[in-house]
Amino acid sequence: MKVKIIRKGLLITAIALILIGLWQNGFHDIKSKAIRICYECIGIG
Repeated sequence: MKVKIIRKGLLITAIALILIGLWQNGFHDIKSKAIRICYECIGIG
């Protein structure tokens, strides 16, 4: 019983944090950083 409550709490927390990240355009920041890192690795950027 206690494990189910903890799992549900973690799931709700994870969903809330994902939605907050999307609301603050976190996806675009991560995508631009990933592109920059890839370009640096292959020597373009």
